[in-house]
Amino acid sequence: MSTKRRPTIADVAQAAGVAKSAVSYALNGKPGVSEATRQRILKVADDLEWKPSPAARALMQQRVGLMGLVLNRPARLLSLEPWYMELISGLQEVLGPLDIALALQVVDSRQAEASVYRSWAAKRQVDAVVVTDVSREDNRLDLLRNLGLPAVVLSPPVAASAGQPGFGPGPGQSVTPWLWTDDRAGMSTVLRYLVALGHSRIARVTGLETYAHTMVRTAAMITEAAALGIAEPLLMPTDYTQEAGANATRNLLISPYRPSAIVYDNDLMAATALQVAHELNVAVPGELSVVSWDDSTIARLTSPRLTALRFDIRGYGMRVAQALNLVADGVPVASGASGGVGLEVRGSTGPPPS
Repeated sequence: MSTKRRPTIADVAQAAGVAKSAVSYALNGKPGVSEATRQRILKVADDLEWKPSPAARALMQQRVGLMGLVLNRPARLLSLEPWYMELISGLQEVLGPLDIALALQVVDSRQAEASVYRSWAAKRQVDAVVVTDVSREDNRLDLLRNLGLPAVVLSPPVAASAGQPGFGPGPGQSVTPWLWTDDRAGMSTVLRYLVALGHSRIARVTGLETYAHTMVRTAAMITEAAALGIAEPLLMPTDYTQEAGANATRNLLISPYRPSAIVYDNDLMAATALQVAHELNVAVPGELSVVSWDDSTIARLTSPRLTALRFDIRGYGMRVAQALNLVADGVPVASGASGGVGLEVRGSTGPPPS
C-alpha cells in the first residue's frame, strides 16, 4: 500500500513559480515578498495541503551564532589593506558582546565565493552574510536569495548611464539592505579642495572599474570637475595593489601632460606614489600634490604625511553588524549612507608649481 508523499517547501516553490526563500518568507510571515506574492504562496500551500514539520520549523527559527564574510582577493593583500581590518574591527565590536562569531573566508574568484555561500547555506553554518565589491554584472544577490541566506550589501547605488541600467536598493526598508560610505560627497570635497589650491590638471589612480564604488567616485569626479570649470580628470584604473599603483604613477609622471595633483583610491597606492615621485625627482608637494582615500594608519606614517579623505570605517562596520543581526531575524533595515566624511590636510598637498 503506497503512502502519499508529504509536500515540501520545494514543491510549494515550484508550483508558485518562486524561490524557496520566498516561500519561507511567506509561510513564516516575514518581509521579503510582496503581499500579492505572499497570498499566492499561501494559496498554493493550502491547495497542496502543505503542513510544516515541527522539527524543520524549530531548525529554521534557530540561530547558529555565526555571520559570514567572503573576500574575493589575494590573501597576501589582505594584511596590506587597512580598510578591511577597520571594517572587521567594527563588526567584532558589535558581534563579540552578543556571542556572535565572524566567519572570514578569502577566495580568488567569484565561482569560489559562490561555492562558499552554497556550502554555508546547505549546512546552515551562518545566520547572514556581508557582500562587498558589488559590480554591475553581479549575480551574487540572486544566488543568496535563492539559497535563503540573509545579507547586508556594502555598496552604494549606481545611477543609470547611457546604455547602462542603474542598480541599488529598492525604496524603503528591505530584508537585504544596502549600506555605503558617501563617496560622492568625499570626491566632491577632494576636487573642491584641490581646485581651491589652484590645481587644474588632476588625475586619479582608481580601483577596479567594474566595482560600484569606483563607478560612483568616477561619476562624482567628472560631475564636480565640470561644475568647477576644469578639464575632466585623467583616470588610471588599477587593482589596488602597490605594483599597479606604482606603474600608474610612473606613467602619469613621465607623460607630456603630467598632472599637478593625483587622487588615489586607497592609502597603499598613495604611499607607493610618494616613493615613485622621489625616484623621478618630483617634489611632493612642490611639484605634485597627492591625496589618498580612507585615512588609515599608513597615511600618517609616510613622509610627507598624506592628505587623506577620512571615513569612520570602524563605525561603519558597527552599523553593518547591527544590520546583520536584524536581517538574520528577518527584520527590515533601511538602506543608506553611513557616517560623515572629512578631509585631513597634511604635508602631501599644496599649490601647484608656478
